[in-house]
Amino acid sequence: MPTLSIIVPVYNEAPQLEAVVQKLMASPCPIQREWIFVDDSSTDQSLAILKSLQSRFPMVLLEQNPNAGKGAAVIRGIQAATGDWILIQDADFEYDPNDIPGLLEPLLSGKADVVYGSRFKKSSTQVHRTYHYFVNRLLTVLSNLFSGIYLTDMETCYKIFRADLLKSMRLQSKRFGIEVEVTAYLGKVRARIHELPISYYPRTQLQGKKINWKDGVAALFHLIRFNYFVSQEQAFHQLPSELRLDPSNLAEEKH
Repeated sequence: MPTLSIIVPVYNEAPQLEAVVQKLMASPCPIQREWIFVDDSSTDQSLAILKSLQSRFPMVLLEQNPNAGKGAAVIRGIQAATGDWILIQDADFEYDPNDIPGLLEPLLSGKADVVYGSRFKKSSTQVHRTYHYFVNRLLTVLSNLFSGIYLTDMETCYKIFRADLLKSMRLQSKRFGIEVEVTAYLGKVRARIHELPISYYPRTQLQGKKINWKDGVAALFHLIRFNYFVSQEQAFHQLPSELRLDPSNLAEEKH
Protein backbone atom coordinates (compact mmCIF):
# COMPACT_ATOMS: atom_id res chain seq x y z
CA MET A 1 0.00 0.00 0.00
CA PRO A 2 1.32 3.51 -0.79
CA THR A 3 2.29 5.75 2.13
CA LEU A 4 1.69 9.43 2.79
CA SER A 5 4.44 11.13 4.80
CA ILE A 6 3.02 14.04 6.80
CA ILE A 7 5.55 16.59 8.05
CA VAL A 8 4.42 18.71 11.01
CA PRO A 9 6.79 21.57 11.93
CA VAL A 10 6.26 22.68 15.53
CA TYR A 11 7.33 25.86 17.30
CA ASN A 12 5.77 26.98 20.59
CA GLU A 13 2.37 25.33 20.12
CA ALA A 14 2.02 23.91 23.65
CA PRO A 15 -1.48 25.20 24.59
CA GLN A 16 -3.32 23.20 21.89
CA LEU A 17 -0.64 20.77 20.74
CA GLU A 18 -2.01 17.62 22.37
CA ALA A 19 -5.51 18.31 21.03
CA VAL A 20 -4.10 19.00 17.57
CA VAL A 21 -2.14 15.73 17.54
CA GLN A 22 -5.20 13.78 18.70
CA LYS A 23 -7.28 15.31 15.89
CA LEU A 24 -4.62 14.54 13.30
CA MET A 25 -4.27 10.94 14.40
CA ALA A 26 -8.05 10.41 14.43
CA SER A 27 -8.61 11.90 10.97
CA PRO A 28 -9.42 9.59 8.04
CA CYS A 29 -6.93 8.64 5.35
CA PRO A 30 -7.31 6.05 2.56
CA ILE A 31 -3.63 5.05 2.71
CA GLN A 32 -0.98 4.41 5.32
CA ARG A 33 0.53 7.47 7.01
CA GLU A 34 4.00 8.28 8.27
CA TRP A 35 3.95 11.10 10.84
CA ILE A 36 7.09 13.24 11.12
CA PHE A 37 7.05 15.97 13.77
CA VAL A 38 9.93 18.47 13.73
CA ASP A 39 10.32 20.60 16.84
CA ASP A 40 12.11 23.83 15.90
CA SER A 41 13.70 24.51 19.32
CA SER A 42 10.44 25.46 21.03
CA THR A 43 10.88 27.52 24.18
CA ASP A 44 7.64 26.30 25.76
CA GLN A 45 6.58 22.72 26.57
CA SER A 46 5.96 21.66 22.96
CA LEU A 47 8.88 19.22 22.80
CA ALA A 48 7.99 17.63 26.14
CA ILE A 49 4.39 17.19 24.99
CA LEU A 50 5.48 15.54 21.75
CA LYS A 51 7.78 13.18 23.63
CA SER A 52 4.93 12.18 25.92
CA LEU A 53 2.68 11.54 22.91
CA GLN A 54 5.21 9.22 21.27
CA SER A 55 4.11 6.39 23.56
CA ARG A 56 0.49 6.78 22.39
CA PHE A 57 0.83 7.54 18.70
CA PRO A 58 3.16 6.33 15.93
CA MET A 59 5.39 9.25 15.06
CA VAL A 60 8.93 10.18 14.17
CA LEU A 61 10.11 13.07 16.34
CA LEU A 62 13.01 15.22 15.13
CA GLU A 63 14.61 17.98 17.19
CA GLN A 64 16.00 21.00 15.36
CA ASN A 65 18.57 22.97 17.32
CA PRO A 66 19.04 25.91 17.17
CA ASN A 67 15.76 27.43 15.96
CA ALA A 68 15.98 27.81 12.18
CA GLY A 69 12.43 28.53 10.95
CA LYS A 70 9.51 26.67 9.38
CA GLY A 71 11.22 26.18 6.04
CA ALA A 72 14.26 24.59 7.66
CA ALA A 73 12.00 22.29 9.70
CA VAL A 74 10.12 21.25 6.56
CA ILE A 75 13.37 20.52 4.71
CA ARG A 76 14.51 18.40 7.65
CA GLY A 77 11.24 16.47 7.49
CA ILE A 78 11.50 15.98 3.72
CA GLN A 79 14.94 14.45 4.15
CA ALA A 80 13.55 11.98 6.72
CA ALA A 81 10.35 11.10 4.82
CA THR A 82 10.08 7.59 3.34
CA GLY A 83 6.56 7.72 1.86
CA ASP A 84 5.38 7.86 -1.75
CA TRP A 85 3.70 11.23 -1.18
CA ILE A 86 4.64 14.13 1.12
CA LEU A 87 2.26 16.62 2.78
CA ILE A 88 3.01 19.57 5.06
CA GLN A 89 0.66 20.01 8.04
CA ASP A 90 0.68 22.95 10.46
CA ALA A 91 0.49 22.15 14.18
CA ASP A 92 -2.73 24.09 14.77
CA PHE A 93 -6.42 24.04 13.88
CA GLU A 94 -6.29 26.36 10.84
CA TYR A 95 -6.43 23.46 8.38
CA ASP A 96 -8.82 20.51 8.56
CA PRO A 97 -7.14 17.08 8.10
CA ASN A 98 -10.52 15.71 7.02
CA ASP A 99 -9.84 17.44 3.68
CA ILE A 100 -6.77 15.28 3.00
CA PRO A 101 -8.55 12.22 1.50
CA GLY A 102 -10.10 14.44 -1.16
CA LEU A 103 -6.73 16.00 -1.97
CA LEU A 104 -5.20 12.56 -2.38
CA GLU A 105 -7.71 11.37 -4.98
CA PRO A 106 -6.07 12.82 -8.13
CA LEU A 107 -2.66 11.61 -6.92
CA LEU A 108 -3.77 8.06 -6.21
CA SER A 109 -5.63 7.85 -9.52
CA GLY A 110 -2.51 8.90 -11.42
CA LYS A 111 -3.98 12.18 -12.67
CA ALA A 112 -1.62 14.53 -10.80
CA ASP A 113 1.92 14.83 -9.46
CA VAL A 114 1.11 17.68 -7.06
CA VAL A 115 -2.12 18.85 -5.43
CA TYR A 116 -2.66 22.24 -3.78
CA GLY A 117 -5.49 22.78 -1.32
CA SER A 118 -7.00 26.21 -1.98
CA ARG A 119 -8.55 28.33 0.77
CA PHE A 120 -10.01 30.64 -1.86
CA LYS A 121 -11.98 28.38 -4.16
CA LYS A 122 -15.70 29.10 -3.94
CA SER A 123 -16.79 25.80 -2.42
CA SER A 124 -14.38 26.13 0.52
CA THR A 125 -15.30 27.61 3.89
CA GLN A 126 -14.71 31.33 3.31
CA VAL A 127 -13.27 32.61 6.60
CA HIS A 128 -10.29 34.95 6.26
CA ARG A 129 -8.47 37.76 8.04
CA THR A 130 -8.60 40.82 5.75
CA TYR A 131 -4.89 41.72 5.83
CA HIS A 132 -3.65 38.18 5.25
CA TYR A 133 -6.30 37.62 2.59
CA PHE A 134 -5.15 40.53 0.42
CA VAL A 135 -1.46 39.76 0.92
CA ASN A 136 -2.00 36.11 -0.04
CA ARG A 137 -4.00 37.05 -3.12
CA LEU A 138 -1.36 39.56 -4.25
CA LEU A 139 1.48 37.08 -3.78
CA THR A 140 -0.50 34.41 -5.63
CA VAL A 141 -1.14 36.71 -8.60
CA LEU A 142 2.56 37.61 -8.81
CA SER A 143 3.54 33.95 -8.48
CA ASN A 144 1.19 33.06 -11.33
CA LEU A 145 2.74 35.72 -13.56
CA PHE A 146 6.32 34.72 -12.73
CA SER A 147 5.95 30.92 -12.67
CA GLY A 148 3.38 30.44 -15.42
CA ILE A 149 1.27 28.28 -13.08
CA TYR A 150 -2.31 29.44 -12.49
CA LEU A 151 -3.30 28.98 -8.85
CA THR A 152 -5.81 30.64 -6.55
CA ASP A 153 -3.75 30.01 -3.39
CA MET A 154 0.03 29.73 -3.70
CA GLU A 155 0.66 30.28 0.04
CA THR A 156 -1.52 27.39 1.21
CA CYS A 157 -0.01 24.98 3.72
CA TYR A 158 -1.78 21.98 2.19
CA LYS A 159 0.39 20.88 -0.71
CA ILE A 160 0.89 17.18 -1.51
CA PHE A 161 3.82 16.18 -3.71
CA ARG A 162 5.19 13.06 -5.32
CA ALA A 163 8.03 12.28 -2.94
CA ASP A 164 10.63 11.85 -5.68
CA LEU A 165 9.74 15.28 -7.08
CA LEU A 166 9.89 17.10 -3.74
CA LYS A 167 13.04 15.31 -2.62
CA SER A 168 14.77 16.30 -5.86
CA MET A 169 14.33 20.03 -5.06
CA ARG A 170 17.36 21.88 -3.71
CA LEU A 171 15.28 23.86 -1.21
CA GLN A 172 16.97 26.77 0.55
CA SER A 173 14.29 28.82 2.34
CA LYS A 174 14.53 28.84 6.13
CA ARG A 175 11.26 30.58 6.93
CA PHE A 176 7.92 30.97 5.13
CA GLY A 177 9.60 31.63 1.78
CA ILE A 178 9.51 27.89 1.20
CA GLU A 179 5.92 28.25 -0.10
CA VAL A 180 7.16 30.60 -2.84
CA GLU A 181 10.22 28.46 -3.55
CA VAL A 182 8.45 25.14 -4.15
CA THR A 183 5.90 26.79 -6.45
CA ALA A 184 8.63 28.58 -8.43
CA TYR A 185 10.44 25.26 -8.88
CA LEU A 186 7.25 23.55 -10.09
CA GLY A 187 7.16 26.15 -12.86
CA LYS A 188 10.46 24.75 -14.14
CA VAL A 189 9.20 21.18 -14.69
CA ARG A 190 6.36 19.28 -16.36
CA ALA A 191 4.51 18.38 -13.15
CA ARG A 192 0.74 17.92 -13.38
CA ILE A 193 -0.74 20.24 -10.75
CA HIS A 194 -4.31 20.08 -9.45
CA GLU A 195 -5.96 22.54 -7.07
CA LEU A 196 -8.94 21.61 -4.90
CA PRO A 197 -10.94 23.55 -2.27
CA ILE A 198 -10.24 23.14 1.43
CA SER A 199 -11.62 24.62 4.63
CA TYR A 200 -9.68 27.25 6.56
CA TYR A 201 -10.10 28.67 10.06
CA PRO A 202 -7.44 31.38 10.57
CA ARG A 203 -6.01 32.33 13.91
CA THR A 204 -4.61 35.70 15.00
CA GLN A 205 -1.13 36.72 16.19
CA LEU A 206 -2.45 36.56 19.76
CA GLN A 207 -3.55 32.98 19.15
CA GLY A 208 -0.04 32.03 18.03
CA LYS A 209 0.14 32.81 14.29
CA LYS A 210 3.84 33.13 13.39
CA ILE A 211 3.85 34.77 9.95
CA ASN A 212 4.01 38.59 9.88
CA TRP A 213 4.43 41.55 7.52
CA LYS A 214 8.19 40.99 7.24
CA ASP A 215 7.53 37.59 5.70
CA GLY A 216 5.25 39.24 3.15
CA VAL A 217 8.02 41.63 2.11
CA ALA A 218 10.53 38.77 1.97
CA ALA A 219 8.12 36.81 -0.23
CA LEU A 220 8.37 39.50 -2.93
CA PHE A 221 12.14 39.05 -3.00
CA HIS A 222 11.77 35.25 -3.09
CA LEU A 223 9.29 35.45 -5.98
CA ILE A 224 11.84 37.21 -8.17
CA ARG A 225 14.83 35.22 -6.98
CA PHE A 226 13.46 31.68 -7.30
CA ASN A 227 11.53 32.28 -10.52
CA TYR A 228 14.14 34.22 -12.47
CA PHE A 229 17.56 33.69 -10.89
CA VAL A 230 17.50 29.95 -10.16
CA SER A 231 17.75 27.63 -13.17
CA GLN A 232 16.20 24.18 -13.45
CA GLU A 233 19.65 22.66 -12.95
CA GLN A 234 20.20 24.73 -9.81
CA ALA A 235 16.71 23.98 -8.48
CA PHE A 236 16.84 20.18 -8.85
CA HIS A 237 19.07 17.17 -8.53
CA GLN A 238 18.06 13.69 -9.72
CA LEU A 239 14.81 15.05 -11.17
CA PRO A 240 12.63 12.23 -12.60
CA SER A 241 13.24 12.25 -16.35
CA GLU A 242 9.55 12.46 -17.30
CA LEU A 243 9.25 15.73 -15.40
CA ARG A 244 12.28 17.40 -16.95
CA LEU A 245 11.55 20.50 -19.04
CA ASP A 246 13.96 21.65 -21.72
CA PRO A 247 15.20 25.04 -20.38
CA SER A 248 15.27 26.45 -23.92
CA ASN A 249 11.49 25.94 -24.10
CA LEU A 250 10.72 27.25 -20.61
CA ALA A 251 9.61 30.73 -21.67
CA GLU A 252 7.36 29.22 -24.37
CA GLU A 253 5.84 26.74 -21.86
CA LYS A 254 5.02 29.60 -19.46
CA HIS A 255 3.08 31.43 -22.13
